[in-house]
Amino acid sequence: MHRVLVIEDDSMVGEMSMMHLSEEGYNVRRAVNGKEGLQLLTEFAPDLVIMDIVLPDINGKDLCKDFRRTSLVPILAVSMKTEVLDRIDALTAGADDYLCKPFSMRELTARVAAMIRRTEMNSAETMIKSDPVSVPAPLQGEGKDPVTLDYDRRSIFVNHTFVETTYSEFELMKLLVNNKEKVFSRDQLINTLRGIDSFVNDRSIDVHIANLRKKIEKDPKEPQFIKTVWGIGYKYVTNS
Repeated sequence: MHRVLVIEDDSMVGEMSMMHLSEEGYNVRRAVNGKEGLQLLTEFAPDLVIMDIVLPDINGKDLCKDFRRTSLVPILAVSMKTEVLDRIDALTAGADDYLCKPFSMRELTARVAAMIRRTEMNSAETMIKSDPVSVPAPLQGEGKDPVTLDYDRRSIFVNHTFVETTYSEFELMKLLVNNKEKVFSRDQLINTLRGIDSFVNDRSIDVHIANLRKKIEKDPKEPQFIKTVWGIGYKYVTNS
């Protein structure tokens, strides 16, 4: 049974969300503030988090960042804020999808099912790999790729150092690394995240890429790995 953590201070929305998700077969726990949410992240170990961006004790975007320091769990942000910039801010902070209030419980459960289904699909891909990538030995000399992906743990290492990424960032990086030198249009990258981020668009792709560059590039303003192909999209390059 999949575990879903709902962080929601609005009692009506919180209780309705729990009821409908429970009816769909999920094991659901609710936190009424950010502090309790952080505690349940450790104690409950959810497979997915539904997080209100406006909480009584902490800004939800800051809470997303706190979650991302210790966990890669998929996060569905919910909020009364409907502006595009609000959605982009949430994605930048570490959320994987965004749902505007008021929303139907049917849509909520559909979003949750889609995000969990995508997680399971990626786990299945890992299982069928004959030689999954593990934490590499330190790479020596030029001509070696310093960026390594560990599919089992959905982790990225740069020069043998672990780099924290969101679910969506890992998916993009996996696509780019597995197709070195191939140019991907923004539309192709958007399709990669369908089912994870329902609001994904050109702007949010650029945000994800900018975040990845900050995490893996020595100088994000002069990227060596994730290159922009002007007028088209992005590609991943190495000296290997």
